[in-house]
Parts: sequence; C-alpha cells; structure tokens
Amino acid sequence: MTEDEFDLFYTAAYPRLVGQLYALTGNHAEAQDVVQEAFVRAWDRRSSVLAGDRAPEAWIRTVAHRLAMSRWRRARHWWELVRGESAPRPVPEPSPDHVALVAALRRLPEAQRTAIVLHHLCDLSVEQIAAETGAAVGTVKARLSRGRSALAAHLVSEEPHPTEEACV
Repeated sequence: MTEDEFDLFYTAAYPRLVGQLYALTGNHAEAQDVVQEAFVRAWDRRSSVLAGDRAPEAWIRTVAHRLAMSRWRRARHWWELVRGESAPRPVPEPSPDHVALVAALRRLPEAQRTAIVLHHLCDLSVEQIAAETGAAVGTVKARLSRGRSALAAHLVSEEPHPTEEACV
C-alpha cells in the first residue's frame, strides 16, 4: 500500500473506527488515542498487514480494541492500588430490554450472532462482514436474515401492546 493509498484509507476509516471504539470505551478522547495508535502500528506493518486481500480495517479495529482493554485494565489496577480497595464497585442493573436482547442474542448460533452484531452494532456492510469472517457474501446475507428472524421470535413479548388492548 502506497503512502497516498494509506492516507485515503485513513481518511475513510478513522471516523468510523473512532465511533466504534467510542461505543466500546465510553470516552471519545480514549477512542481517538487507541485508533490513532492502531493506525501507527498499521503504518509500520503496511507491507504485510495492509497488503493483499486482508481486511485492514478489521486488523486496526482489533488492535485498537486490545489497546483500549489494556489501558482500561491498567487504569483499573492503578485505581485499586490508590484507593486501597480491591472489591468491585456495584454496577447498576441493566434495563429489562437490555437483558432480553442479550438473552435472545445468546440463543442464536454464533455465526448468526456475529453477523448481527457486526452489521447492526459495528455498522459493517455485508461485504465487510464477509471479508472479516471469511464467509461468502451470500452466506452473510443468509446469516443476517435467519438471525433477525430468530431474534424476533425470541424477543416477542407475551404482554399485549397497549394499542392492542384498546382494540379488543
């Protein structure tokens, strides 16, 4: 990959990757830092990582994710040392909708769950998912379709919707 190609790739992928890492870390500045560091590492390895039919954005996302997790662990460990406590702080309970969604996602086969998360949460296209997972485009489309159908079936509420009660 030439320097100009890398610049174009950076310009296109950087905002998208920062958005994804921001969703992961909850800290925009941290997301920018880890994505920038991942791009620096990609630049150093551009002849091997960014060449051929590899998915360079997936590689950078993975590196940025690992950097963010490493920083988070170091910060947590430092905070525990400073405060002198090792007991975890209480975490607020997730909403019922969140619990239902996670439970429904867990009931899906891994391939369908992966396709749905990459498409709907990471905002990847079908072609990008195919490149990242090594599956054919048609296979990814089938996994998305079947996964959505299965997810909808798992998320069906037993309670009638308020407008349904008014019609009865």
